[in-house]
Amino acid sequence: MLHTVLNPCRIVLTTILLVWLVILVSCADDASEQVDLVHHDLPEILDEGVLTAITTYSSTSYFIYRGKPMGYEYELLDRLARHLNLNLEIIIARNLDSLPEMLHRGDGDIIAHGLTVTQERQKTLAFTHPHITTYQVLVQRKPDDWRDMKLHEINEQLVRNPLELAGKTVHVRRNSSYYQRLLNLEEEIGADIDIVAVSGDHETEELIRMVADGEIDYTVSDHNIASINKTYYTNIDIRTQLSFPQKIAWAVRKSSPLLLDTVNAWIDSMKETTDYYVIYNKYFENRKAFRRRQKSEFFSRTGNRISRYDSLIHTYADSIGWDWRLLASMVYQESQFDPDAESWAGARGLMQMMPSTAAEFGITDPLDPAASVKAGSRYIRYLQNLYEEVPDSAQRQMFVMASYNVGENHIADARRLAEKYGDDPRIWEENVEKYILLKSDPDYFNDEVVRYGYCRGEEPYNYVREILARYRHYTRFISADQVSSDDDS
Repeated sequence: MLHTVLNPCRIVLTTILLVWLVILVSCADDASEQVDLVHHDLPEILDEGVLTAITTYSSTSYFIYRGKPMGYEYELLDRLARHLNLNLEIIIARNLDSLPEMLHRGDGDIIAHGLTVTQERQKTLAFTHPHITTYQVLVQRKPDDWRDMKLHEINEQLVRNPLELAGKTVHVRRNSSYYQRLLNLEEEIGADIDIVAVSGDHETEELIRMVADGEIDYTVSDHNIASINKTYYTNIDIRTQLSFPQKIAWAVRKSSPLLLDTVNAWIDSMKETTDYYVIYNKYFENRKAFRRRQKSEFFSRTGNRISRYDSLIHTYADSIGWDWRLLASMVYQESQFDPDAESWAGARGLMQMMPSTAAEFGITDPLDPAASVKAGSRYIRYLQNLYEEVPDSAQRQMFVMASYNVGENHIADARRLAEKYGDDPRIWEENVEKYILLKSDPDYFNDEVVRYGYCRGEEPYNYVREILARYRHYTRFISADQVSSDDDS
């Protein structure tokens, strides 16, 4: 008789491995139920003063056009942040498949992207009240000579019944609701569809472009996205419906119930305003504006320019040691890149300099773009010299911007107030900026250290913040060394 002798060490090791296997299987089963790695609900957000939103870079969600941040998600987020009295921080998801992971690990507080609400997604995400309802459509290319064909002839060459998708190759992202819809459709039609899963860095509108350009034959899209893109890609067809109406919403972590309730209340109140629907129509119904943006070199999705004066701004930014995108943001703040702009007070040109200041720094024609930016940069250099003792270069730039807006004397008053009341006169943020605001309060503008009296401090306070916020938008889309030749056309 053969006897097997069991090694005690092997028994222990086997037991440990079995325990770990059970744990791993258990974790895999539970992963779909709870994956939040942080607890960061509304109280923490309010304490920090920042709403961090994860969104995507697309021609409807978030982009730069003629120097201005725009987009459906961006505009709604901006209003939500202002409603909550919070600063807005945008985090761009370069890969759509990573949206839930980014949220769960705490990269942002809310996914501001048009997600289809599905049962599978509801296992891990808490969806807001829906913004809209839409349905999925097949995006396919019309025949090459479709303009010379009659409608019934075109229809004969297109997929008009989902049954006809059997054996067809359709490209969609694997983690999209479109992929799941195609799987369900295979069951419904009793036939295989060649579903090609593309990587998550392909936006739906990129796949639509690929259909239009003949790189792929079919993709699937929400109707509202397909419809607005059809205004630019006139050779695509989107009439074949593949789903019933579906809810499109934003999402937060399941561990953020207070944020969810607050956002839902805001959405409900916004839906009672005209503004809510104006924003939607602006990005999904205004076909003329969409085509104009798509064709523009100043649209960050298709071009790499902020304005027609990028090269000029870059030249003078170098002369003052600034990132040219920061100076561009300042120029936008002053004139929105309109060389003929004139303020109610008489400031003129791209850099909006007053006549006396313009003359002092060499402007003979304030409406000449080159002369205006040259004189403006000279004035900035002068202001920089006033703040040489400010050790941090970023803080020094904030003092310069505030002084450019309201004058160096009011900023000097605010610095004296900061020093008197125990704050650092060499730091703008949360120090001197507090006192420029307080210079509209009699208790402060009548203080003995104040020499130049009342100041409407909200203007320089917001001026600096808005320039810096826009600069951050620019840095997301425009490279520091991406400068094209200026073109006044």
